[in-house]
Amino acid sequence: MGQEITRTSFSDADFQRFRRCLADETEVLARLAGEGGFSDPRYVAGFELEAWLLDHAGFPNPVNQRYLRTLNDPLVVPELSLFNVELNAPPVEMRPGALANLETSLRQTWDSCQQVAHGMDTVLAMIGILPTIRNEDLCLANISAMKRYDVLNAQVLQQRGGAPVHIDIEGQDHLSLDRQDVMLEAATTSFQLHLQVPFELSARYYNATLVTCAPLLAAAVNSPLLFGHRLWQETRVPLFEQSVEVGGYAGLSDPAIRRVTFGRGYVSGSLLELFDENLQHYPVLLPMPQDEDRLRLPHVRLHNGSIWRWVRPLIGFDAAGRGHVRLEQRVLPSGPTVLDMAANAAFYFGLVHALARAPQAAESVLSFAEVRANFYAAAQRGLDAQLTWVDGRRHSARALILQQCLPLARQGLRDFGLPDEEIEHGLGVLETRVRSGQTGAQWQLRRLENVGGDVHRMMLDYLENQRAGAPVHEWEI
Repeated sequence: MGQEITRTSFSDADFQRFRRCLADETEVLARLAGEGGFSDPRYVAGFELEAWLLDHAGFPNPVNQRYLRTLNDPLVVPELSLFNVELNAPPVEMRPGALANLETSLRQTWDSCQQVAHGMDTVLAMIGILPTIRNEDLCLANISAMKRYDVLNAQVLQQRGGAPVHIDIEGQDHLSLDRQDVMLEAATTSFQLHLQVPFELSARYYNATLVTCAPLLAAAVNSPLLFGHRLWQETRVPLFEQSVEVGGYAGLSDPAIRRVTFGRGYVSGSLLELFDENLQHYPVLLPMPQDEDRLRLPHVRLHNGSIWRWVRPLIGFDAAGRGHVRLEQRVLPSGPTVLDMAANAAFYFGLVHALARAPQAAESVLSFAEVRANFYAAAQRGLDAQLTWVDGRRHSARALILQQCLPLARQGLRDFGLPDEEIEHGLGVLETRVRSGQTGAQWQLRRLENVGGDVHRMMLDYLENQRAGAPVHEWEI
């Protein structure tokens, strides 16, 4: 969850003061990096899972305040809407047992959260976009009781000059609508993976993570429906990008800059380039003064949290004050099951490790334009997408994953020291899913057709399969 703030009203002086602190801390960041302030050599993995609170009819249930009080778990926190929550887990170092520990942590947290939900006559669900969400559910009356979200909503609209948020998504059907708030963002829930890496290698890992986005997403699409419209295989992507769009407004120096973005290019030398870009090109949305020591970079971190790159660099500090950098891979949707998400995590961690350690950097042979095009093709067409790879050839996403990406992912996990049994537990699930072609998105569309277009019936069937826990490729149509 994004960092909370304590005020909702800000003056021009507040914005100016924040920008001065941001500029100062960006210089501090560069100095810390140059002096070895980010010296943690470990690889550490973690995740965030955004989930839905539903009633037993499968509709959103805006009770997260009461739910979180009842649950009383610091690892489960609010999200943008009153019918969403976010589950977190303690990070684990990438070594034997890491994937098993992450899966166990996710399953235990999910089960305990589900148990509390049932006690409130509520259902917890993980899915990229809830097929039964209604336009009227996504209103400001259902925004979470956090000042951060009120300010984000107000600032996005102000920086648009009051222009409404326009949604236009073309798929099998066409959806076009206007909104006067950012609540459509609440319809996009994700499974975000974190990987802490050594600072001196972070540029290679960032670029490699960009390369992984397309095959990873193609294998995991789970958001094909919005308001009854059949759109992209991963409709979260265009919906999130358009729901908080401010690019081109407020005199931005580069109209191509977007708040939700795949980025403008690879990192050439250091992740510091991205924080310089934050300072130079992104207007402040949350100008809350920070009391924390400037060496902990509080203004840099708060500002970075209001820029939603699909691959986002993050800065953290341990209890001793030692800094680290980690990469947040944001492309994955929530769901369909714990086992499916554990398989997706295994695929990402292994593939990015192999690509980043390869003798020839992927970014030296695969242009950023090709990687970006791959990402949107995967979001639109899933396993049917045509993707360009490091061999210079075009492949179907399915063939690319099976023939090239999975062998790389297996090697990457072995290089982390994981045993074959642990590797195959995750990657075997993903391989079988890809061979079958039955992603979460494909199951939803096929099941919807089989029940005569009854979205409500399809969603109840989805929830029943999710409770059973079998991976999505085993679900009956």
